[in-house]
Amino acid sequence: MADPTNSPLWTSEEAEKASGGKALGTWAINGVSIDTRSLQPGDLFVALKDVRDGHDFVANAFAAGAEAALVSRDVLGGHPGLMVGDVLDGLEKMGLAARARNSGVISAVTGSVGKTSVKEMLARIYRAVGKAHWSDKSFNNHWGVPLTLARMPRETERAIFEIGMNTPGEIAPRSKMVRPHISMITRVAPAHLQGMGSVDAVADEKGQIFAGLEPGGTAILPEKDYFFAKLKRHAETLQPSADVLTYGGARGPTSATPVTYETDGMTSRIAIDVMGDLVVVKLNAVGEHWAANAALAVLAAVVAGVPPHQAAEALSGYAPPAGRGVAEALKLPKGGEATLVDDAYNANPESMRAAIEGFARRPGRKIVALGEMKELGEGSAAMHANLASSIIAAKVSAAVLSGGEMKHLADALKARDQSMRVVHVTGPVEAADQVKSWLEPGDAILIKGSNASGMAKVGTALRHMSESAASSQKASGA
Repeated sequence: MADPTNSPLWTSEEAEKASGGKALGTWAINGVSIDTRSLQPGDLFVALKDVRDGHDFVANAFAAGAEAALVSRDVLGGHPGLMVGDVLDGLEKMGLAARARNSGVISAVTGSVGKTSVKEMLARIYRAVGKAHWSDKSFNNHWGVPLTLARMPRETERAIFEIGMNTPGEIAPRSKMVRPHISMITRVAPAHLQGMGSVDAVADEKGQIFAGLEPGGTAILPEKDYFFAKLKRHAETLQPSADVLTYGGARGPTSATPVTYETDGMTSRIAIDVMGDLVVVKLNAVGEHWAANAALAVLAAVVAGVPPHQAAEALSGYAPPAGRGVAEALKLPKGGEATLVDDAYNANPESMRAAIEGFARRPGRKIVALGEMKELGEGSAAMHANLASSIIAAKVSAAVLSGGEMKHLADALKARDQSMRVVHVTGPVEAADQVKSWLEPGDAILIKGSNASGMAKVGTALRHMSESAASSQKASGA
């Protein structure tokens, strides 16, 4: 929601000048939207052409309360608007203008795993200490970055942008658009290999986040990453005046390092040495990978001017967003409860292992429902099969594995652990049915897979089961 004490996000005059287009009517807006389903009254609707053409939804946008629309052809029906030659180009120019008029501290994060979590953690800290702005969801692509910029209020004191990629050459222009004062990389892992070719190429592309780093800015790198030296060279080459800090490695005056990690199976307590200051963060999340994420977030916040203990206090209580490892209770039809850990938003080999290792710390009999990992290229079969070691080490009792590539993991598990129940299915509907048939009171169930694998449907099915069970138990007075 826009702060009514602030000036409008954009006036028609400002938007016209920024975009190089032509304003139709006089208007002022407090938000920018690309989706009529989430549009708020008073927003500017941006008629992007992606999977569907936004021009087909302009009438719906005005019906939902849009103040004006950014279009490349006149479908305004007499409503106010901004006419440009190309909608994405117009949005990019508005994003650049929004960045130019802002004097706050701008941060940007990329990485193969953990970037959305770190973005959300930093957003939580920044919100607690002033006027903050952050990327919505995972808006990190060719339209998500300029959209997030165009949405940034001029009064913003601190902002965090997520920058992603699928193919070579995507990160540098997005970094140059954002022009961060703080650029950070979470970790480099096998992801998007179908488009990138190799993990080495992924590291090179991630290193391009320093292409837009402001002179005198700060680069934050994962010290224990296999590609640390390569990433450091990119930072020093692309922005020679940058300060280079690290996280996750040795303690020191230029680093943030998790010192201790404790968990009760539902929450975590992490002590972090932040450039010599010892702070404690408590998270509603489980797994040692969360300790690394927390260290990076607190370090970046300190660079952005937040005192270490204030940053740690603001971060404490953080819980992952839906689909990213949040734990919830499930009512079971025959009584009792199980714990659902829904991490179904996305997956690659490293994030899959981290999720399984964190899941191992939870109490109860353990069940995993895993969907295939996409875009892994020629090494996909081996990368799926190699997850067997983590699953066995986690003492998983039963595994349902969904999708063609998961057959390799199913075969590996059956060959190595005859005591584990392993079922391979073709899709998430079958996976959900299998999980339901297994669940008993006290169980814990982990769901994870690439977004395209559809494993979120398993979580949805289990929640529906839980809601029905709760209704039945309430009706019977149980």
